[in-house]
Amino acid sequence: MAAISLKIRILDKEYQVNCKPDEREALERSAELLNDKMEEIRQGSHIIGLERIAVMAALNLSHDLIRIENSAKQDAEASDVLQSMDSKLDSVLADLSC
Repeated sequence: MAAISLKIRILDKEYQVNCKPDEREALERSAELLNDKMEEIRQGSHIIGLERIAVMAALNLSHDLIRIENSAKQDAEASDVLQSMDSKLDSVLADLSC
């Protein structure tokens, strides 16, 4: 699949990037999320400079990703525990029925 060229705008600067056609929507959403986060940092702090704002945005987004991954991992572990308990209950109920 051939790459397409896409223009994205982040903090009033335009960037030309290439992506696969089926990744276009995700790239546009990613650029929008990054722009929003960088704009939030620029407006809500005294940080000056595009590079520093970009680093802070990257740190914030990485932190959010790690928090979501940890939450998903805890959900999966809780699901495993519940499945195990369900199996044990089924076993006990089956023994009581005999």
